[in-house]
Amino acid sequence: MEGTKDRVLIIGATGYLGRRFVKASLALGYPTYLLYRPEVASDAEKVQMLIGFKMQGAHLLEGSLGNHESMVSALKQVDVVVSVVAGNHLRHAILEQIKLVNAIKEVGTIKRFIPSEFGMDPGRMKHAIDPGAYVFKDKRIVREAIEKAGIPYTYISANCCAGYFLSALAQILNFMPPRDHVLIYGDGSKKCIWVDEDDIGMYTMMAINDPRTLNKSLYLRPRGNILTQIEVVQLWEKLIGKELKKTFVSEEEWLGNMDKMAAPMQIGVAHFYQIFYRGDLDFEVESPDGVDSQDLWPDYKYVTAEEYLKRYV
Repeated sequence: MEGTKDRVLIIGATGYLGRRFVKASLALGYPTYLLYRPEVASDAEKVQMLIGFKMQGAHLLEGSLGNHESMVSALKQVDVVVSVVAGNHLRHAILEQIKLVNAIKEVGTIKRFIPSEFGMDPGRMKHAIDPGAYVFKDKRIVREAIEKAGIPYTYISANCCAGYFLSALAQILNFMPPRDHVLIYGDGSKKCIWVDEDDIGMYTMMAINDPRTLNKSLYLRPRGNILTQIEVVQLWEKLIGKELKKTFVSEEEWLGNMDKMAAPMQIGVAHFYQIFYRGDLDFEVESPDGVDSQDLWPDYKYVTAEEYLKRYV
């Protein structure tokens, strides 16, 4: 099988999303290569994760974005590159991918590159407020470098990871659903797109050699998971048989104290504002440069919001 499928290199394999990509890649039978930094050797948890992947059939390659020679060596062994490097919590970390773009350009044989995005589409977020805006700006800079280099790509707009958003009914910095009281942003009526992390991994790996996603933005939009915050709260109330006390937070209240918060928290507040007050995820895929996951794979059995919440009951 390894001789008939593209060889996939995953960068960031031990991260929160990266491990899902490894799982999906192996499940789909891709020859799977994982780049790991030398310093990972001092992290017992990550080493054991990597060895677990190796025992499942993955190949381990030592290297780092900061070591050009190691990147070129790794890239010469694969056909497709999936980057899941650190995102919002490390300022400008996304720009480290420019080094990867340069290495891919030098090698010249990569069939598809999927850069680290996996949130809201940065191409649609030029109006975003600071400080959350810099995340989207950095991702656009990486996109410009990819396209200028003529590298085949797919951009993945995964919208809202269930573990960060759905798990706590969108209560910021909480990851367990409330059982008594919930904050509702505005009137709770803006549509959000809630996507299970394992589904993000599977959609991405299904896309890597699909000609319909080549040089496109792929929007992960499982139809049953395009729900308002109020609809999600109602799902949870039904599951636990109890109505939650609701506090409705105005836009002014939500943004009012942002400048007094630590920088990472400010970014989260800004992104929540885009989603739950502006409604930036309430759109249809109309651009010729965009494709919808539901249209491409209508029979894929994704995890529904209700199924996801049931595990917390």
